[in-house]
Amino acid sequence: MLYCRYQEFVPAGMVSKEAFLAGYGAAQAVPGPLFTFAAYLGAVMGGWQGGTLAAIAIFLPAFLLILGALPYWDALRRNPKLKEALAGVNAAVVGILISAFYFPIWTSAILNQIDFAFAAVLFSMLAYWKLPPWVVVVTGVIGGFLLSLL
Repeated sequence: MLYCRYQEFVPAGMVSKEAFLAGYGAAQAVPGPLFTFAAYLGAVMGGWQGGTLAAIAIFLPAFLLILGALPYWDALRRNPKLKEALAGVNAAVVGILISAFYFPIWTSAILNQIDFAFAAVLFSMLAYWKLPPWVVVVTGVIGGFLLSLL
């Protein structure tokens, strides 16, 4: 999905590659990265008005779905077929996120062994040492800057 967005916005000149990757990286620090990323792209292309419109457009369907399903929620959550369908949706989302991680993130960020080692350290900080995400992001920014000086 991210690959599709990249192909739609960057080659068309609507957003620079740097702005696209910076926004996607920043969106990873908050919940719902694809939703906040849509608002970011709207802001890059149309200022604060574009960002506001994109945020409303991306969140409105979910709010309407919640309002429509809320009266039936108890019956829906006990439905075994719905539980299976949601498990499939969850698996699909994980697959999309993995593909988005590979392109354009991995292919544009991991260019040599030092980059790979630094990414492994950042991953370890988050997954094994259980440091807060903001600490990992700040470390990544500082480390990325220092690596760019090499």
